[in-house]
Amino acid sequence: MKTSLTMIAFAFFLMTAAAVADSQGKVQPDPTDPKKACRGFKPHELCFDRPRDGVARVEYLSEPFYAVILKTSERCMVTEEERLQVQALFPRSKVFSMRFQCDDNIEENIDYTNVDSKFGFLAVYAGTTLEEAKKRLAEINATGRFPGANIRKMQAKLVYT
Repeated sequence: MKTSLTMIAFAFFLMTAAAVADSQGKVQPDPTDPKKACRGFKPHELCFDRPRDGVARVEYLSEPFYAVILKTSERCMVTEEERLQVQALFPRSKVFSMRFQCDDNIEENIDYTNVDSKFGFLAVYAGTTLEEAKKRLAEINATGRFPGANIRKMQAKLVYT
């Protein structure tokens, strides 16, 4: 009986841990939506819902999404002024840049998957489907301002320090 209860408790623990591990934060892509305020995120970061369950984690991922990479640069070289200028072109879609591990700032906790960490980038959120991303890329290409812009499927990653 005791062994049986222990096994049930262990199975429950594994299922709960798997459910927590599999959850991903919903991206908040519209920077103008006051109901989706991005508390705790910096202006250059793509924000997403974070768990509030008290479980210790090394990292936590957003849901997968598509972005259009507008520019690739040397690490830490995209400025906030540049990001804001581009954000003005796409007011309802978050424009974000990679600043993870820049300037020895230990509070830069957002990294991104499916990118080369040796480089920085400037990107615009392009949706959760490839079709949405292709439409966004067409809009961007029509501006003529971002030669080489390309679609990338990625996730934002909160790295706990």
